[in-house]
Amino acid sequence: MNINTFNAFKSRNYRLYFAGQSVSLIGTWMQKTAVSWVVYSLTHSQFMLGVTLFASLFPSFLFSFVGGVVADRYNRFRLLLATQAASMIQAVLLTALVFWGHYVVWEIIALSAILGVINAFDVPARQSLVYEMVNSKADLPNALALNSSMVNLSRLIGPGIAGLVLEKFGDTVCFGANALSFIAVIGSLLMMRLPKTDSKKHDKNIFFELKEGFTYISKTPSIKVVLIMLAMISLMVLPFSTLIPVYAKDIFKGTASTFGVIDSVIGLGAFSGAIFLASLKPGRNLKKILAINTLIFGGGLVLFSHMPSYPLALVFAAITGFGMMSQITISNTLIQTTVAPEMRGRVISFYAMAFFGMQPLGGLLVGSVSQWIGTPDTVMAEGAVALLIGLLHFRFLRKRKLKKVTAPTLEQQPINTLA
Repeated sequence: MNINTFNAFKSRNYRLYFAGQSVSLIGTWMQKTAVSWVVYSLTHSQFMLGVTLFASLFPSFLFSFVGGVVADRYNRFRLLLATQAASMIQAVLLTALVFWGHYVVWEIIALSAILGVINAFDVPARQSLVYEMVNSKADLPNALALNSSMVNLSRLIGPGIAGLVLEKFGDTVCFGANALSFIAVIGSLLMMRLPKTDSKKHDKNIFFELKEGFTYISKTPSIKVVLIMLAMISLMVLPFSTLIPVYAKDIFKGTASTFGVIDSVIGLGAFSGAIFLASLKPGRNLKKILAINTLIFGGGLVLFSHMPSYPLALVFAAITGFGMMSQITISNTLIQTTVAPEMRGRVISFYAMAFFGMQPLGGLLVGSVSQWIGTPDTVMAEGAVALLIGLLHFRFLRKRKLKKVTAPTLEQQPINTLA
């Protein structure tokens, strides 16, 4: 860490957001862990784990375009407040379902799908609003990196707590804790003092604005390449997380606590990666760091996949988490520091589509392939794909560098201010 690590905390609104969201995210990870464990315990099916991921994320893919337009059209603060309240209601319904005890796996999956719809509107509003929370826009990359550290610290703490709670108190307490955690984030939002925004007149219909966002991305290569890379990683690599219960229960012959520990160690690595990114001085080549960390991500997965030693597997799980962090954080940073303010919500909706939309498809793919070739070989193949994507990204960066050298008069993209 250095003096730059916590620059964004100078902004009161961001401090409030960070505190409230930290509590809420711990609850969210407790619920995610409990859902995966309950589904696998009920079905003993890797494919059903993939179906669960699909149900929780694919609705975000379907509605993210609409969510982006809504975030650009209307008050993002009020929209975020509404989505957090809706998420709380979903958590309460899930808690009640499990508490009464008479449920089947499809009811849990249906509630997960409802949360996916809510997230389609939540993500563009929340990510866009971060820009308004920081007083100095130079602190935006730091705020986004700290966001990632918050997400992954909660991923470190949440699954570990969930594993213990599942064993000692049962799944109802896990789901109930998540419902209560939303009180913190809703309270922090209500305490903020954001600048007033004037209502905008919208003469264009929603479909035109969707097309406008797509055209903007297609004409901005610096954003388009980042989104394509994130989509490939989300489709073919990130779904490795759906198979962690198999490692915990079948490969390492463990319990819910084992699952929580593995997930928490991945979170520890990701948290370390986020702190590393938050500590970077302005002007560092984020695109090169993204390529390097993609190779670390792939290498960690390959080594984890067939590791028979549980302690060593945890080491490689942490390395995997460290490399994985760049896919989300740097991609988000490069987009947010490049996009025009009036396009922010729509472009972030494409980011959400690449991240949330490809993962459920990948979850179905990974679940099916693992039934065919086995879980360790599937995870190893995912690691190999990450290595290939990292190498292709390096090749792309070299070509861009050569093009700049041979054509120095070409207009520089805004993203190059970070390179």
